[in-house]
Amino acid sequence: MSVKSQSEDIVSPIQQTEGNYWTERLLQIGKAEIYAVLLSFIYFFSLLSSYYMLRPMRDAMGLAGGVSHLPWLFTATFIAMLLVVPVYGWICSRFARGIFLPWVYTFFIINILLFYKGFSWDPNNVWLARTFFVWLSVFNLFVVSVFWSLMADLFDKEQSHRLFAVIAAGGSAGAIAGPAITALLVTYLSAHNLLLFSAALLSVAVICIRLLLRWHSDRLMFHSNHGSNLQHNQVLPDQKMGGSWFSGMTLLMQSRYLQGIAIFILLASTIGTFLYLQQAAFIEQYFQDRESQTQVFALIDLAVNVLSILTQLFVTSRLMQFLGVGKTLALVPLLMVLAFIAFGLMPTPAMLIAAMVIRRVGEYAIIRPGREALFTSVDVETKYKGKHFIDTVIFRGGDALSSWLFAPLSLLGLLGIGLTGAGLSAIWGWLGYKLGIKHDHT
Repeated sequence: MSVKSQSEDIVSPIQQTEGNYWTERLLQIGKAEIYAVLLSFIYFFSLLSSYYMLRPMRDAMGLAGGVSHLPWLFTATFIAMLLVVPVYGWICSRFARGIFLPWVYTFFIINILLFYKGFSWDPNNVWLARTFFVWLSVFNLFVVSVFWSLMADLFDKEQSHRLFAVIAAGGSAGAIAGPAITALLVTYLSAHNLLLFSAALLSVAVICIRLLLRWHSDRLMFHSNHGSNLQHNQVLPDQKMGGSWFSGMTLLMQSRYLQGIAIFILLASTIGTFLYLQQAAFIEQYFQDRESQTQVFALIDLAVNVLSILTQLFVTSRLMQFLGVGKTLALVPLLMVLAFIAFGLMPTPAMLIAAMVIRRVGEYAIIRPGREALFTSVDVETKYKGKHFIDTVIFRGGDALSSWLFAPLSLLGLLGIGLTGAGLSAIWGWLGYKLGIKHDHT
């Protein structure tokens, strides 16, 4: 028996694709969903391949001048987000999604090419390296947030429980390909030459956006022509969503549901930053040149994403359907409670890497699909503006705050860091459970 959702009651010609055992039974994809899921998979693959080719380069550049400068870089990233998000909000209000979504990615492609020229002229410029660190930190959250806003727009709540993990696997596959290419090529090419590969991959994402928006528009028009009314949270891709440039902030202030999601993401950011800074300190201690640091970061990314894609394809959707979103969102934080306690008692590089792997695999493979499912029941403006404000300003605000807290917290020793992380993880898990329960009963 094939998997179906409410949106499959009417199947348009563009959706009439034959399903099979692999897609319907193992991956939980209905035949009317294959086209959109495949495009979304390729889109996220291209997007994260582009980013993960550059992430090891960014992490190595972040060490330029020492780990002590990282809090300043996180703060600069937060300030950059505060400046960029209102511009994005204004664009969302004035232009239809079919126009502004491709523009966002084209803008970042131009940025990548400009950085390529800059590093070609002066590859060892410290300030250019720091600017690149801040820019890529903004780029990552910006383009990934836009991707998931579109996914929440294309698919309904029931579909998100089945499909978001499979779609996220496209990102993990890209996150495997990106660092693998970087680790292989960085010893033969100058690191900045990878920027050209990254720009080409991001161009593929632009093509996928256009095809997905066309599919979405055709599907909505087909349903409308056959007597099905658009839901309250659906707007055609060629229609403007309206609102103001600061709507993202006001939507957050007016909704306790969005405030809960914001705190959930803030806790995730804080925990991730603590681990990232500790990892950076170890890498700086044991590896001195940029090429070896880039290679180590790339290999860690590769290991994390291999585990993530296996979990996303065969575990996450079943967890979300069997446990519900609430228990699924609480699972990884509970594992992190144990991981932080273990690290506090045995503060070795191996234990830190284990905690890092648990958090990142859990974040990408389980937390992210569950978290993004929370936005499927809100209106379009909240999906693109409120969600984006949370994903960018709130997330990077957590990065900046926790990066400054890391130094005084270090005075308590690694045991203090471990116990603090365990306490924050417990709160993180409780909040995730409450948000998921509310979502499941919406």
